[in-house]
Amino acid sequence: MADLNRPSDQVNLLEEPRKLPDMLNVLTILTFIGSGLALLFQLYYSFNAKKFYDAVISNQDKMAQAPSWARNLQGPDPIGVATKTYDNRTAILLLGVVAVLLCIYGAVMMRQLKKTGFYLYVVGEVLPTLSTYIFIGASALSGFSLAFTVLFTALFVILYATQLKYMK
Repeated sequence: MADLNRPSDQVNLLEEPRKLPDMLNVLTILTFIGSGLALLFQLYYSFNAKKFYDAVISNQDKMAQAPSWARNLQGPDPIGVATKTYDNRTAILLLGVVAVLLCIYGAVMMRQLKKTGFYLYVVGEVLPTLSTYIFIGASALSGFSLAFTVLFTALFVILYATQLKYMK
């Protein structure tokens, strides 16, 4: 009969529990905050999509008198982008929510020092850009917003990748 007071694995007594590295702790906390904000923005846009669409359409007359740098910020086809975004708002919302949930779940797994969380996080970060390309087109992926998104996403993915050595 087995001794109930004796652990079945003697190695567990000798190993110290793994501590969450400080950098991974900070990154996951920032991910939780960013994901929460992303979810709020997704929902806000979804409920106000018609208002945003109408604003883009009505502001085109004003953009004709705007300086060239301001016209360049809106991209080559602002009306086409606004129309496609409005028409595909439900699919974009659903994929956005899935992406946020993947990022959150990935961060939770990384806090448990599981490498699988990193890959889920990366999918969650890439999914919104991919869905934008699929539903709206390449014209929506231009300019300052794309550069900011790619830079920010790449920064977090690289920072998380440096923490893979602590995960199993």
